[in-house]
Amino acid sequence: MKVLVTGGCGYIGSHTCVELLEAGYEVVVVDNLCNSKKDVIQQIEEITNKKVIFYQGDVCDYALLNKIFAHHEIAAVLHFAGLKAVGESVSQPLRYYRNNIDSTLTLLEVMIKYNCKNIVFSSSATVYGTPKSLPIKEDFPLSTTNPYGSTKLYIEGILKDLYISDNDWNIAILRYFNPIGAHKSGLIGENPNGIPNNLMPYIIKVATGELDYLNIYGNDYDTPDGTGVRDYIHIVDLAKGHIKALDKVLSGSGIDYYNLGTGKGYSVLELVQTFEKVNNVKVPYQVTSRRPGDIAACYADPSYAYDKLGWKAELGIEEMCRDGYNYVIKNK
Repeated sequence: MKVLVTGGCGYIGSHTCVELLEAGYEVVVVDNLCNSKKDVIQQIEEITNKKVIFYQGDVCDYALLNKIFAHHEIAAVLHFAGLKAVGESVSQPLRYYRNNIDSTLTLLEVMIKYNCKNIVFSSSATVYGTPKSLPIKEDFPLSTTNPYGSTKLYIEGILKDLYISDNDWNIAILRYFNPIGAHKSGLIGENPNGIPNNLMPYIIKVATGELDYLNIYGNDYDTPDGTGVRDYIHIVDLAKGHIKALDKVLSGSGIDYYNLGTGKGYSVLELVQTFEKVNNVKVPYQVTSRRPGDIAACYADPSYAYDKLGWKAELGIEEMCRDGYNYVIKNK
């Protein structure tokens, strides 16, 4: 059974491709490589000893998607493709709206043409905005504090309207918390160029000496140590959640929403200290002003995903820190 993975060379997409192949699915990837590398395909194949069909191009390109669906009998789509940096979205909102929403609309139009009505969508916990309480449940009020989050929320609305118009669709909307870590092989992981937008790759670049110190954006939040608290989830656990969601979609599930998180929050300083301990390195840091769009604390109630998908996170914060560092050290 063939599954199309948009953004399959990216951090979350690549780890999910590994889990898909190991679960027996055939994988077709489309990626424009704007924030990833083609080499990832070879590394996925090395881990799994299975082939990936790869198309380089943009999900906004109707002709390309039409070609892919015409050449392959696609049973379902896992839609990861999209720009994802919160801070950048605040400074470049139109770019985020154009890219993230246009790509989804184009994809859905082509899926309709080829009668492929099964999709797992990569959403985000940012759709909860500043949560009314913690932990966060799927039925909480939705709002956003930045354009990136708004694109995710608008796409959720598009998918909901699509399902209302046609109940033949099966849609799983996965609201991720904060994926970190890497595959235990060290062959794939997260290592963005420049100063990273996400905390773990930033910590790693400081630990390896590529950057002099970590900027901690704010230590005056209403949290135990004043730094932001987030629900960090191992990338492999997150990828396995997609397999469970895909199985659910293919069984004819209608539309549903799932938090993918561990249910435990860690502060920035806790993550830094754990990283230093498990990897025996120092991570110098300085505190600077808050970033626009950030909130104090955010962690999931993941019980619904366990009840409905049979999924729960199994790896802890130490494995996340160890595997993330191992990937970068192995690939330096």
